Amino acid sequence: MARVLVPVAEGSEELETVTVIDLLRRAGIEVVSAGIEAGPLTASRGVVLTPDTTLEDALKQNFDMVVLPGGGPGAERLAADGRLVALIQRMSQEGKYTAAICAAPKVLAQAGVLEGKQATSYPGVLASVGGGGAVISENPVVVDGTVITSRGPGTAMDFALQLIEILVDKPTRDDVETALQRP
Repeated sequence: MARVLVPVAEGSEELETVTVIDLLRRAGIEVVSAGIEAGPLTASRGVVLTPDTTLEDALKQNFDMVVLPGGGPGAERLAADGRLVALIQRMSQEGKYTAAICAAPKVLAQAGVLEGKQATSYPGVLASVGGGGAVISENPVVVDGTVITSRGPGTAMDFALQLIEILVDKPTRDDVETALQRP
């Protein structure tokens, strides 16, 4: 079974965070949410989230993918955490998946994993940090090798479904999507 780490911080976008965790778990993927600080945190719209563990404890475990939720303030806090940046770099070097949505692709840019890759983000976010060497796309979800990026809250479900297809398979993605009763 695939294992996914979802780091969260004060100001992370709750729609993106919860959608990714929920849909991946529906697909039978083990998801661990980890706060960069201990305890509950307040997300970007005031929802209180309680991570499964701390980033410090999560760093002692192995994961197949790390998924970064956006939210401007949350993404800034994730980008400022050297432990997380080092994890992303290591996972990329090991050929493991790194994924980010909304404002969080800036963390991938900072970690240097977007060089020569196609990537997307919330409008203007990647451009504001020089793109990290990425070819910036306006597509809702972009997959380039082991890097997966997405635009924002409105694309969170498509993003999560794409992650399921990558980590498990298309029939599992289709089963999860069918049960959601999307039009």
